[in-house]
Amino acid sequence: MSETKNDIEELRGRISSGKTTARAVVESSINAGEKLNEQLNAFLEIDRSGAPERADAIAVPAGALAGIPIAIKDNICVEGMQTSCGSLILGNYHPPYNATVIERLLGAGAVVMGKTNCDEFAMGSSNENSAFGPVRNPWDTTRVPGGSSGGSAAAVAAGIVPVALGSDTGGSVRLPASFCGVLGLKPTYGRNSRYGLVAFGSSLDQVGIFARTTGDVATVLGIIAGRDEHDATTADVPVPDYLAELSGDVKGARIGLPQSLFGEGLDAEVRASVEAAVAVYRDLGAEIVDVELPNAQYSIAVYYIIATAEASSNLARFDGVRYGFRAEDAPRLREMYRKTREEGFGPEVKRRIMLGTYVLSAGYYDAYYGKAQQVRALIKEDFRRAFESCDAIITPTSPTPAFAIGEKVDNPLAMYLNDIYTVTANLAGIPGISVPCGLSSNRLPIGFQLLGAYWSEPTILKLAQAYETAQPFTERPPISAE
Repeated sequence: MSETKNDIEELRGRISSGKTTARAVVESSINAGEKLNEQLNAFLEIDRSGAPERADAIAVPAGALAGIPIAIKDNICVEGMQTSCGSLILGNYHPPYNATVIERLLGAGAVVMGKTNCDEFAMGSSNENSAFGPVRNPWDTTRVPGGSSGGSAAAVAAGIVPVALGSDTGGSVRLPASFCGVLGLKPTYGRNSRYGLVAFGSSLDQVGIFARTTGDVATVLGIIAGRDEHDATTADVPVPDYLAELSGDVKGARIGLPQSLFGEGLDAEVRASVEAAVAVYRDLGAEIVDVELPNAQYSIAVYYIIATAEASSNLARFDGVRYGFRAEDAPRLREMYRKTREEGFGPEVKRRIMLGTYVLSAGYYDAYYGKAQQVRALIKEDFRRAFESCDAIITPTSPTPAFAIGEKVDNPLAMYLNDIYTVTANLAGIPGISVPCGLSSNRLPIGFQLLGAYWSEPTILKLAQAYETAQPFTERPPISAE
C-alpha cells in the first residue's frame, strides 16, 4: 500500500511524529510510480536516486510540504531533470534552473519525484499527442486521461502522489481533472509565475494544481502564488491564506447558472451529475441565479485563433541551433531549420503552428487575429457583468466523460470541442476549478467547474470544499497505488 494515499496534512503529521520518514514516503511514491507506469505511461522521468536523497536532507519537517512527494508536468523546468514538453524537438533537454513555482515548492520542503507525460507543448485535450506515447486513464486504460496535463492527473488519481502541477492554457488542468476524478485548479492569470514554464500561449498559460482534496489545492496554491520579479505578468496582489479561508458555510452564496451552456452536445449523464451538484449547493443554502454568457458560443473559435497565433510565435525559437534536437544530413542552414522542425514537431503542433502563422499573416491579421481579440474582450465583459449578480458560476467541465483512445485523433474539430466549457476562463483570465461529482454508468468520473471573478480563488475553493464535504468523492480507480 502506498505511503501517499493520504492528504498533505496527514502525511506531514505522520512524518513529524516519527510514524514514518520523508524518505519512506518518497520511496513509496517512486515505487508506485514505477510499477503503475507500465500501465499508465504517466511519467517520463522518475528520480529514483536523487529524490530519496533530497528527502533524507529534510531532518526537521518545518515547511508546509516537508517530505511530500510531488509530480511536475514536463513543460515546467526542474533543474537537472528532463523537460521535453512531450516533444522530440526538446528531447533530452535538462534545464540548468528551476521554474519559480518549483523554487517555492522546494522552499516549502516538497520533493520532486518525477516529471509527467503531457501532450506535446501542452497542445491537446487527450494526452495522445505526446511523442512518448499516450497517457492512459487509471479508471479505464482504453480511455484518455484528458489533456494536456494527463500524466499529472493520472498520477494523483492513482494515488502515486498527493499533489501534482500542470499547466492550463485552455483547460489542460481542469479537463484531465474531470476525466480522472480529482480536483484541478487553474488560477487567475498573473496569480502564479510563468517563469520556467515553457510557453505555449503567453496570454493564456497558467500553472495549475491537481490534488484529491480542496485543502491540498489551497495549501499548494498558497506556496506557489504571488509576484515574481522574473515574470512581469505576475500581479502584485496579496496572497491570502487560502487554507484558513476554507472554513465556514456557503449559505447565502450566489452561484450563477448559464443555461445556454447546458444545451446541445452535453452528455445526458454529465448534465444529470452537474444538475445534482447544483441541487447540493441549493441544499447547502446557496442561491442559484440565472446568468447569461452570450459570447461563450464563440469561445472555441476565438481560442483556437489566439492560442495558435501565440504558439506559432513562441515555437519559432525551436530551430535546432541553440538546444534540443537538430536534424542530421542538412548541410545548409535553411535546410537544417526545415528538417529539424519537420522531424522534431508532431502533427498537432505543426497544425497549430500553421494555423497561427496563417491568422497572423498579412491580409488576414485583421480578419482573424484582430477580430478574435475583439470578441475576447466581449467574453471578458460577459463575465464581469455576470459576477455582478453572483459569486461564482457553475458549468460542466467537459461535455462527456473520458472517451476512448484513438476515438477523436482523426477529427481535430471534435477534439477541440472538448474544451468548450474551459477555454472561456483562459480567454477572460479568471480562475476555475474542476470538482469530481460522480461516476457515469460505466464508472468514468464526471466533474463540474466553478468559475470566479479575478482573484476569487478563496471563493471557489470554499465552494469546492463545501461540496466535497457534503458529497465526498471516495471512489478510487481500478489502477491505484492503494
